[in-house]
Amino acid sequence: MSEYVIALDAMGGDHAPDAIVEGALRALRKYSDVRILLAGPEARLRELTAGAADVSDRLGYLNATEVIEMDESPMMAVRKKKDSSLVVAMNAVREGLAGAVVSAGSTGAILAGGMFKVGRIPGIERPALAPVLPGLKKNFMLIDAGANVDCQPRYLLQFGLMGSVYMQQVMDVAAPKVGLVNIGSEAEKGNKLTHETYELMQAQSAYSFVGNCEARDIFTEDFDVVVADGFDGNIILKHTEGLAKALFTMIKEEMMSSTRTKLGAALAKPAFRKVKRRMDYNAVGGAPLLGVNGAVVKAHGSSGGEAIENAIRQARRMLEGDVVGKIRAGLENLGGE
Repeated sequence: MSEYVIALDAMGGDHAPDAIVEGALRALRKYSDVRILLAGPEARLRELTAGAADVSDRLGYLNATEVIEMDESPMMAVRKKKDSSLVVAMNAVREGLAGAVVSAGSTGAILAGGMFKVGRIPGIERPALAPVLPGLKKNFMLIDAGANVDCQPRYLLQFGLMGSVYMQQVMDVAAPKVGLVNIGSEAEKGNKLTHETYELMQAQSAYSFVGNCEARDIFTEDFDVVVADGFDGNIILKHTEGLAKALFTMIKEEMMSSTRTKLGAALAKPAFRKVKRRMDYNAVGGAPLLGVNGAVVKAHGSSGGEAIENAIRQARRMLEGDVVGKIRAGLENLGGE
C-alpha cells in the first residue's frame, strides 16, 4: 500500500497550532495510508500530540523556530525566515521528504514558497491558485483566483489544463468542461487576451474547451473549470463572497422582521442549514496551488480541525491521482509553443 506523506504547517492560521494538530490527528485516524510531518516548535507539538499513541507511528516532526505572520511581506518573509514553519514544510517537499504541503497561513507566503521553494513543474509558466466553489448544479473550479494579476494567453491555456487535471483526478469529473471568462459567449467577444487565449484553447487536445463563460453563467451553467486571469478571478471570488454575505444578511433581517416571517423562518430553518453547508469552506478544505512540483493546499485562515482534515484529504487525493504527473504529461498536447 502506498503511503502519502504530507508536511503540515502547524503554525499557520488563526487557530494554530491547536486546530491544526486536531485536524492532523483526525486525518491520521481516518486515512491509514497518510503520514503527517508537523512543522513547528517540536516540543510544543509533541505536547499537543501526547495523547495520540494510536497514530504516533505515522506522525513526524519538522522542528521550526519561526512563524511567518499575516502582515509580513510574503516574499521577504519566505527569503529571510528560513526556519519558519511554512518554509520548513515547503523544503520537505523540495527535498523529497514529503509529497505535499498544507498550510492555513499567509496566502502570499504560500504562493511565494510554492514558486521558489517547491518550484514549478517543468514547462509550467505560472502556478495558479484554484479554489473549488459551489455552483447551482455542481462544484466547479475558478482558476486563477489571484496569483497572477497580469497574464499572457499561454498562462491561461495552461490554467485550463491544470484545472481539468485536478477536477478529473481529485473531484472525479470524468471529462471536465473548461470555460474562459469573457464578456460574452460569442468567440469574437472580449479583449486581446481573451481572443488569443480562445484560439489557443480551441487548438489544443489536452482538455475539453467548451467556449466563453459570461460572469452571470459562472455559478449556474455546466462548467467544471472556469479560467480567468488572476485579476478578474480575484474580483469574481471576492465579489461572490461579499454578495453571499449581503444576501444572507438581508434574508435574515427580513425573516426576523415580524411574527409571521419568524414562523416561516422556523419552518425553513432545515433548508437554510443545507444551503449553509453547501457553501461552507470547512467541507471543501482549501484551494490547491496548481503548477508547482508537489501538492500544495492553501486552507482558509480561520480553519478549524474539520477544515484542516479536509485540506489534508485534498492533498492526499492530489498525490493519489498523481496530479503533478498528469499535468506534466498534458503539456505535450497543449501546442502553442
